[in-house]
Amino acid sequence: MIQFEHTEYLWLLAGVALVGVLWGVSRWRERRRLERWADKEMFPRLIPDERKWRPITKMVLTLAGMSLLVSALANPLMGKKQEKGKRSGSDIAICLDVSNSMMAEDVKPNRLIRSKQVVNNLLNTMTGDRVSLIVFAGTSFIEMPLTNDYTAAKLFLDQVDCSMIAAQGTAIGDAIGKAMETFGYGDEDREWKTNKGRAIIVISDGENHEDDAVGAAKKAYKEGIRVCTIGLGGTEGTPIPINSSGTYRRDNEGNVVITRLNEQMLRDIAEAGKGVYVNGVGDIDEVTTLLENLEKNDFDEAVFNSFESGYPYPLAAGLVLLLTEVLIFERRNKKRL
Repeated sequence: MIQFEHTEYLWLLAGVALVGVLWGVSRWRERRRLERWADKEMFPRLIPDERKWRPITKMVLTLAGMSLLVSALANPLMGKKQEKGKRSGSDIAICLDVSNSMMAEDVKPNRLIRSKQVVNNLLNTMTGDRVSLIVFAGTSFIEMPLTNDYTAAKLFLDQVDCSMIAAQGTAIGDAIGKAMETFGYGDEDREWKTNKGRAIIVISDGENHEDDAVGAAKKAYKEGIRVCTIGLGGTEGTPIPINSSGTYRRDNEGNVVITRLNEQMLRDIAEAGKGVYVNGVGDIDEVTTLLENLEKNDFDEAVFNSFESGYPYPLAAGLVLLLTEVLIFERRNKKRL
């Protein structure tokens, strides 16, 4: 079975077919023009050195050669075989704040959208790691369990918004606990083994109102799990918009609610979890470096498909056909005949 690595190039075959159609139409119109000036029986006398099938042969060789070159460009893969190997990587849980304050626009376009962009960038740096996604506000839940399917992870991420959790607040500690559950902590059916190949990343504005986030981070580190934090928002304070209505959230007394980034809280959480804190507005290289230096665990045995690139064969055949086309003359060579 043959499949192509770059199928997008196969659309060029439509261009090759179009060239053939245009040539056929042009040749037909030329013959019709000649027929208006003379009978078909007179063509051999009027054009004695014409060879009827040579132009057709040349065009067939040209089209076939071009088609083979397009096939080579698409890189046909042949000789499929399955090879077994070990998959290794780290386990990483991402805790994403979806409280109403994440709709603040002191980070453009807003804190939540910027957070999702940060997660996308993290996923793009991963190769063999498994990742889980936890969303939290006043409480938390596991949006996606551990997986190494980053395409699926991005689909789950796209669905995240601030309406997912009705209970408002920012329970970072509870989110850290849920993240540990995705690693298997507290599961009676699984044997828990401490290792240094796990990390939790909390992305939030740090306005923790619900629980002991620092204590949760300390507990995680005791189990060998590093806790990193990424802060989103400004420290000056900004109101929280309600959708696109131009109005802002107010408290029970009618005052506009002001939200600001609590960097100190996020630093304390990262310090307790022996991780790092970075501001999500800039680069997150410190976090990615820590993730890269985590121990790698062997996961389940994986089956990989192996192919041999076959582009040299259609490339060589295409060049031969095009060279042959050049050596064929449309009209008879009088010196040789």
